[in-house]
Amino acid sequence: MGAKLTYALAAAVLVVYFVLVGSRGVFLIREGTLVTVTFGVAVLILPLIGAWFLWKNTEFVRKANRLAEELEREGGLPVDELRRTPSGRIDRDSADEVFRRRKEEAELTPGDWRCWFRLAVAYHDARDTPRARKAMQHAIALREGRRTGV
Repeated sequence: MGAKLTYALAAAVLVVYFVLVGSRGVFLIREGTLVTVTFGVAVLILPLIGAWFLWKNTEFVRKANRLAEELEREGGLPVDELRRTPSGRIDRDSADEVFRRRKEEAELTPGDWRCWFRLAVAYHDARDTPRARKAMQHAIALREGRRTGV
């Protein structure tokens, strides 16, 4: 619940920022000179890109959470079998060993979104966030009936 609250708060702050920056862009455009209109348009592009990025990330998180809920109902969520250091961090060797098993499982059944979901979790535990995200995107695409190039 804390992560959801943090995400919602960060998203709200970003939206306020986008509105403030957008209003500055509109103000510059209203000035009417070539320089201010050019800067105003450039300033308006930034919040548009930011809003698009926020929307895409929110959609990704929402879809990934739906997959997690479905997998939980089925009893297929990955069990936390990772060893941890005294400080609570995941032991790297343990994460690598679980990752190897999850990767093998996904390679054996490449069309099963559940395997790709578990692989995404294993990538995350192994601290490989870009690949974790790609694996989760692949799991989402498979669940939605779309094929990807992974």
